[in-house]
Amino acid sequence: MQETKSLYRWFLQRLLRNYIVGSLIAVLGVGGALVFSTLHLSPSGSIILLGTLIVSVMIMFSVESIAFWRHLRPIHRVLSGQAVDLSAVESAYLRAHRFPLLTVRRILGPHLMGLAIPEIIFTAIEIHEGWLHLPYSLIFTASLAGVLVACMHCMVEYFLATTAVQPVIKALQTLSVTSLNTEISLEGQVLVSIRTKFLLSALFIGILPLLLFSLATEEWITQISADSHYWQWALGVLVIGVGFAALGAWLLWVTVRHPITQIQDAMRTVQEGNLQVRATDYYSDEFSRLVAGFNHMTQGLAWRDAQNTQLLDSYFSTLAAALDARDPYTAGHSVRVAQYALQIGRGAKLPPETLANLRKCALLHDIGKIGVSDSILLKDGRLTDAEFDQMKKHPALGEAILRQVQPQDAMAPLLPGVRSHHERYDGKGYPDGTKGEDTPLFGRIIAVADAFDAMTSDRPYRRGMPVAKALSILSEGRATQWDPVFAELFITWATDNLLALERTRELAQVIVEERVATS
Repeated sequence: MQETKSLYRWFLQRLLRNYIVGSLIAVLGVGGALVFSTLHLSPSGSIILLGTLIVSVMIMFSVESIAFWRHLRPIHRVLSGQAVDLSAVESAYLRAHRFPLLTVRRILGPHLMGLAIPEIIFTAIEIHEGWLHLPYSLIFTASLAGVLVACMHCMVEYFLATTAVQPVIKALQTLSVTSLNTEISLEGQVLVSIRTKFLLSALFIGILPLLLFSLATEEWITQISADSHYWQWALGVLVIGVGFAALGAWLLWVTVRHPITQIQDAMRTVQEGNLQVRATDYYSDEFSRLVAGFNHMTQGLAWRDAQNTQLLDSYFSTLAAALDARDPYTAGHSVRVAQYALQIGRGAKLPPETLANLRKCALLHDIGKIGVSDSILLKDGRLTDAEFDQMKKHPALGEAILRQVQPQDAMAPLLPGVRSHHERYDGKGYPDGTKGEDTPLFGRIIAVADAFDAMTSDRPYRRGMPVAKALSILSEGRATQWDPVFAELFITWATDNLLALERTRELAQVIVEERVATS
């Protein structure tokens, strides 16, 4: 909550800074410069007019502050912690999106009227009393010029408010998810169309400075002779107009660039494989629809990816179960090996993606036994040397089978582990006789898990040994038959879970006995 309070203070300071600086530039800068450069006043007349302008500005600030705080209230209630229910957050979120538009209405309403009405009244009184020697028609001309300056001011404020409110919108979305477990969005609702934004911006940038220049020119010509410094004055006014037009064009470009850049960055993230990315809905124009469409697309892609992952995982598990079903003594072997391999992988702090591939590889590590004849695979006694030579072909055969699965890159991470899970750390394994860490990572991990399950499972010619004895054999075979690091990781985990492993072994023996009895 302290973070949202800090954000609100930053937002308020940003708004006040933009507003005060913009107002002073528009009213005292552009407006004042035009008035005092156009009118030829005596020193006392200039002081009176300046005083009138300052008093009017103070009245304007007082009147407009009422509207400003009313517009800000829903956002203040949520970010200050006064209300964090869903209704309040949604109200603040909508108000944040509408805030730039409300800024325009505030400037063309309380701001303009709060300045213009007092200034017209005071100036009329000053002319009537003879304090200012100006024609009454000048009040009408000045009022028109004030409207033009206010329009130019509100355009600048609109774009500045649009930029300032974006962190608030993001914070409200985050607050809704973390505190209320609900995502909020405009869902493509358009509050200000791009068409309107572009047309009015082009109008303000291209026409209003010229109209302002024309009004000032007319007043100048009525007061001066042809030999005056008209062109110096005209150049100054044109510089002001061109500067404003350039500022407006830049602000318009920034407004258009931001959503395009955000969508491009999000698309780049999707291309890198992250389907959880979401574009933040900062916008109240048609870009809101674009953001909503992009987010719906990524949600759909993420759902389909999850479905495909679940389907593929189910395929691996089913294939492993089908393989184990050939031999009643290997019931659940592939699933248990996958579970043990995952424990080793977690102990080695392998990344999640690697762990997922390790599990798939362990489920399919014996897939090559499909090519081994039943007379060898289901033999009750020990295998002869010739039969064992046939059995030793199953790792390479499993790799060859998986190479046929399309697309090839889906199975590519699994192939080395399937081929090498019977390699030994001392180089005396098969089929390639690799030694030490030359054996692929998955092969070294699965070799430990496969050996432990084989030792603790029943076979036609022997009963499965106790877990403690199997762990003792693994300990003795470190750095000779098995990778010492992975063997130690498994021994440590298994020692901490000895009772659970004994229970697992007993359940496996019961299942084997039932399958043997019914086969």
